[in-house]
Formats: sequence, structure tokens, C-alpha cells
Amino acid sequence: MDIGTQMPASAYFAAIYRFGFVAMFDHLPILPPDSILGLAAACRADTNPDKVDLTIGIYMDETGACPVFQAVKDAQRAMIDEEVTKAYIAPQGDDGFLTGMMGLVLGQERFQTRAAEVAAVQAPGGCGAVRLGAEVLKAAAPAGKVWVSRPTWPVHVPLITSTGLELSEYRYYEPATHGVDFDGMVADLQQAKQGDIVLLHGCCHNPSGADLSVDQWDVVAEMAVTQGFTPMVDLAYQGFGEGLDVDVYGLRTLVDKTPEVVIAASLSKNMGLYRERTGIAIFTGPDARTAEATASQAKAAARRIYSMPPAHGALIAAKILADQTLRQSWANELEQMCERINSLRVDFRDRLESTTGRDFGFIAREKGMFSFLGLTEEQALAVREDRSLYMLNSSRINIASLNQQNMDQVVEAVASVL
Repeated sequence: MDIGTQMPASAYFAAIYRFGFVAMFDHLPILPPDSILGLAAACRADTNPDKVDLTIGIYMDETGACPVFQAVKDAQRAMIDEEVTKAYIAPQGDDGFLTGMMGLVLGQERFQTRAAEVAAVQAPGGCGAVRLGAEVLKAAAPAGKVWVSRPTWPVHVPLITSTGLELSEYRYYEPATHGVDFDGMVADLQQAKQGDIVLLHGCCHNPSGADLSVDQWDVVAEMAVTQGFTPMVDLAYQGFGEGLDVDVYGLRTLVDKTPEVVIAASLSKNMGLYRERTGIAIFTGPDARTAEATASQAKAAARRIYSMPPAHGALIAAKILADQTLRQSWANELEQMCERINSLRVDFRDRLESTTGRDFGFIAREKGMFSFLGLTEEQALAVREDRSLYMLNSSRINIASLNQQNMDQVVEAVASVL
């Protein structure tokens, strides 16, 4: 053993002294914390009573709490009375959940028309759905390349590359305009070919908040048809942009126009089921045989990775989506959340512009929970160290963490470094 490269000499001899041999884990390096979760932990440890955490992608209400939907509470109460077993649910997932989610994502009429051509497998959250989708894509096209936006949600990278698929990037966000660099996106995606996969954010792009327009979605769909690449859509925020149906225009356009689409959907945000890890991988194809094949591949991948799906969140969601009263209650509360986020964007823009004299109009034009403020890394570090205002080094913030109690404090902190 080369102790100079494997582990410090002091640790090597300490292990020998304690155990008479070098323990297997003694040479493991200590990895740095996740860039987002690590900042959240640092904020929790900060003793400043006026600290503000804008890092974690969780919806917060005016009191700074992550609320539980009333429909979720009601569904859980009913489940307590109705549940008679804790046995495993089916490996593919709860039937009521699968059916309800396919109708929600695809649209009920479209789903009923194409039910035989659509397959779905329940997954542990959006992460699990992305991984299952990538596993099926790897089985179908081992040499395929997955194109991801620059930037994208950082966890996309390990989830996809852990299957052995190769990644490539396409231009998406333009910091100078705080919008989509659609010309750059199209130019890059013209290189995508049959057997490649293009990963798209269904709505409320994470981390930029900059979404494709209706016309731009139509262009991407035509490119997929012409070039033969397979779209994969990560749908984590349906209902948080403009509405449950408006937010999936692009996804449904792809389903209507292209032969095959892979969808990874999550209910963490729009039903508040963060800790329940409630997600679904959906596969649309040309026929029933393809649907059966994709479902079989996804179930086999799930068996290899985590064996059986969690039940609680899926059973809650199934009850809400099937019961008209619960569904309307949920939809109403989700609409209120969406309106609050959009109102926060307008208020935040106005206060920033009034305080700094600069143009922050892009904040009100974006959709969903996230926005890049356009600060440099040095400025983001300065507001963290001097003002206990926690944002990512890229200056990405969670708009839904703002409220009337902390917004002026955030505005003053940002203004102090401009």
C-alpha cells in the first residue's frame, strides 16, 4: 500500500495500533457537502437572528413554513380509517396513482385516447423518475447522448450519468438578457440525432426561471420529428407557473407530435409531498407493445435499484386525484400558491428597482420558484458573510422563500453589493 497517496501516515499507523490492520473505510476521502444542502446547513448554524435562507427549493408561505395542503390532510385522515394492510403495493405502483397522474400530466382526454400506448411506473420522487427514465433510455440506446440545458438542475447530471449515458450541453440561459438563448439552443440541438435524448424542463426552469414560449416549444417539437431525437421532460412544477394545463403545453405538444416521449413527474412541489417521495416515470410510444416493453424495463430497473416503491404519498395522491371534492380543494390551493409566487415576483422587482435604480424586470417575467439575480460569486458571498443572506454562489434564489417580513432586508442586502 502506498500510504503517501492512499491515506495520511498518521491515520495509517493509528489504524494499525487500534485494530492490527488497516480498516477498509479508513482510506475513504471525506466528500464536500452538496452545494445547496450544505448552504442550508450553514444557514441553520448561523446565529444571526435576521438570517434569510433563499437556497432550498421548497415552497414557503408568509410565515416561512412549508404548508401541508388541506386536501392532503383530509386524504390522510381518510386513509387512516380505510387502510387495512402495510403489505407491498404492486412493483409498478398503485393503479389509482398511475391512472390519476397520467390523466393529470397528459390531459384526461388524450390519456384515454392513447391509454394502450402509454406506460407508467411509480418512482421515489422526481429523482427516482429521472433515474428510471434514464435506465430505460440506456437499455434502448446504449450509445445515445443526453443533451441537457446549460444550466440545468445539478442533480440531473449524476442521475443520468450513473446509468452510463453520455452527457452533452445545449445553450439555454443567457445571463445578459436574463432569458432563453433560443437561437443558441436551436443551433446546438441541430447536432442531436436519432438515438439521442434531449432533456427539457416542462415548466418553471430550474435554476433560471426562464421558460420556452409556446412558439419555441413548437419549434423544438418539429426538430424532434425531423431529426429523430427523443424528448425527455422533467416536470417538477406543474401548476407553479401559470396553471395546471398551461404549464404542460410544451409537454403535450411533444406527446402529440413525436413518436416517443419520456416524462419524469413529481408531486413534491405541487402537492407538497416532499418527504413522501412521490414521482412517476411515464413513457409514450407508438403502440401497445412499446408500452409493455418500456414498463418492463422500468420495473426491472426499479427492482435493481430500490426493489419496491413507497406507498404513502402515492395513496394520498390517488385519493385526491380521484375524489372531485379533494381535487378541487387541492387545485384551488395550488392556484393560490402560484398567484402568490407571481405576486412576490412583481413586488420584489418593484422594490429592487426602486432601491437600486436598475432594471429587474426579468424577475417578473420568469416562472416558478427560481431566479438568477445576476450577482457575481463575490457579491453572493459578500451578502452571505455580511448580511446572513444565503443564496447560491450563482445568485440563484428561491422566490417562494420571500415574504413581507424579509423582503426589504433582502432588497437592502442585494443593493449593498451593487
